[in-house]
Amino acid sequence: MQDDGKNPGIKKPAYKTSADKLLLENISGKDGKDRGTVARLRGYLLAGILVTAPITITIYLTYIFLTFIDSKVAFVLPEDWYQALYGKATIPGIGLLVALTFFICVGWLATNFLGRIVILISEKILARMPIIRSIYGATKQIMETVMTSQSNAFRDVVMFEYPRKGIWSLGFVTGTSEGEVQDLTEQETINIFVPTTPNPTSGFLLFVPKKDLIFLEMSVEEGIKLVVSGGMISPDPKKRRQKKQGPEVAAAMSANEENP
Repeated sequence: MQDDGKNPGIKKPAYKTSADKLLLENISGKDGKDRGTVARLRGYLLAGILVTAPITITIYLTYIFLTFIDSKVAFVLPEDWYQALYGKATIPGIGLLVALTFFICVGWLATNFLGRIVILISEKILARMPIIRSIYGATKQIMETVMTSQSNAFRDVVMFEYPRKGIWSLGFVTGTSEGEVQDLTEQETINIFVPTTPNPTSGFLLFVPKKDLIFLEMSVEEGIKLVVSGGMISPDPKKRRQKKQGPEVAAAMSANEENP
């Protein structure tokens, strides 16, 4: 702990977490003085909520997900197998393990010669069904784009002027424009997905000239957090530089900042 330069009574931790920052915001006034016991208790209360809420929500959502998977396994497995696995007690996570095993087996079969033939025949049959083929084709294309490691989907975060000059928007690169779109434009264009706030699953698809894009160093995850939070959660450039420089350099930089 370090003393606050303005007020020796307020201690500043050497390593600040979000809870530490929230506590300091509540107990120190504009003049840097301690606001008193009530303000400190209020700071502890808000810090406790800040720490426990994300953990509780994460555990709760994980439990719901595992329970959902387990309930579906009951309809997939034969009753004798289900009773052998569970009996009278429910063990969260076994259903997820069964689901993962199922997908691994399907993937193994799909990459074999017999599996390729089955998939080829199935796709030809689906291609003859008017409505089903559209749903299957769109779903397959999206999954291939997202899951293929060589795909350009959401690889970079960019900034560009939109909807007019002087106003900047954040977008995600989803690929290089091809086909008719690229043929009709004189410059090389990039497919940019501009998400809406706070729901990033909806947005706009724009074809922007590459020269008009500014590629940012932030990761896609950091960019999504920035969009979902409405700009309240901004990526820390110091952490990114420390991550690139390695743990030893990062520790030395942190020590220098704490002890100027």
